[in-house]
Amino acid sequence: MNEIPTKTCLGELTGEEAREVLSRNPVIILPLGSHEDQGPFAPMGDYMCADAVARRVAMTATDRGITTYVAPVLPYGGADFFGSMIGGIALRQSTLRAVLTDMISCLVRQGLTRIVIFNGHGGNAQAIHDVTLAVRQEHGIVIPCVYLWSIAAGMLPDVMEDADAAKRSVGHGGNPLGSIAMALFPDLIRQDLVPGPAAPPPFMGMPVNGFATVEFDDASINFPLEINEIAVRGVANADPRLCSAQTGEKLLDRLTALGVDLLAHLEHENWGK
Repeated sequence: MNEIPTKTCLGELTGEEAREVLSRNPVIILPLGSHEDQGPFAPMGDYMCADAVARRVAMTATDRGITTYVAPVLPYGGADFFGSMIGGIALRQSTLRAVLTDMISCLVRQGLTRIVIFNGHGGNAQAIHDVTLAVRQEHGIVIPCVYLWSIAAGMLPDVMEDADAAKRSVGHGGNPLGSIAMALFPDLIRQDLVPGPAAPPPFMGMPVNGFATVEFDDASINFPLEINEIAVRGVANADPRLCSAQTGEKLLDRLTALGVDLLAHLEHENWGK
């Protein structure tokens, strides 16, 4: 008899395999990302990075005795600033909440109560909170969310061993996602298009100091800005030249270890059982 290969993704399971393994209520990782301009050198589908991290965590966790599967990645993020950029595809926040609710409801209906979200897009954060809070209130099920790139940004000073370089590298179109994409998808990276640092042009005579904020008299004032007013060719307040595959590999190792340790802790706490 041929040995059945180990599978880590729900989409790879046959129907009979799913009936067998999912009846044991394994951990299900739901990866989320977006499809948007990540700078002139990196692939737009950053959801691929979130999916890759989820797969690494699932394989490592399963090897440690915590059976884990990855649900199909949601490739479109919640609309914030990037839907207007050429090639970008985004969901309205109301649509994203509805999609997440439907996805999670299907899993819960099947008795899968050990769900964790791996988020790769800032515009998803509020919808995730709204939906997971509603699920807890209705079903008593706690669904944690790991915001991958925010956590990775905090790891950069130690990983790069240069706090100043780490600070200059961080931003849209730069680190941490730039380095992670370089490590995961070297064949998709256009090294010939890696730009220098870019700062947003002034808006109405005031410097742009964040996504949807400008500086006025030492105060940050919110404005309804679009991405072309914030990022120059997808790059905002970052130096992509400081990104590297080596940094990306170190970040991936740390994110994987963090994810597995989190699942182990939750397992110890009898999470979802």
